[in-house]
Amino acid sequence: MALRGIEFLKTQGIEHEVLTYRFVKGARAAADALDVPHETVVKSLVFRAEDGSFLFVLLGGDANVSLRNLGRASGHKHVQAASPRDAERVTGYHVGGISPLGSRNPLPVFLDRQTASHESLIINAGGRGTLVRLATSDLYRITHAHVCDLRAA
Repeated sequence: MALRGIEFLKTQGIEHEVLTYRFVKGARAAADALDVPHETVVKSLVFRAEDGSFLFVLLGGDANVSLRNLGRASGHKHVQAASPRDAERVTGYHVGGISPLGSRNPLPVFLDRQTASHESLIINAGGRGTLVRLATSDLYRITHAHVCDLRAA
């Protein structure tokens, strides 16, 4: 059975490479398992704003999110990491396999500027232990991502 994220890429006609590894939680662990740089493996994080809306943050595995920068970029006074239960409910994916690719609900996507500087990125395909490598320009285009500075100092 193909993962929704991979099916989504196929329907969009996006070239991609499927990468699998023995699942270990976290982008850094995935990067180590695949022997690729941490900054090219994207964390797909779900945040909740004070108005109850949700959004995706895409950030290299080498960095952490600045809530202040995310709030400014998204136009919210307060943002916080969504609970695992909420993240699973709004995306239709299990934690460890969350992705904006094929998400149950299309959420606004905020892509870290430094992460976006790489020619290609590796992102979850919608299942634990399965990632896809694709051109950053394609990821940007199909997610309608807002590129902004999201990193904590």
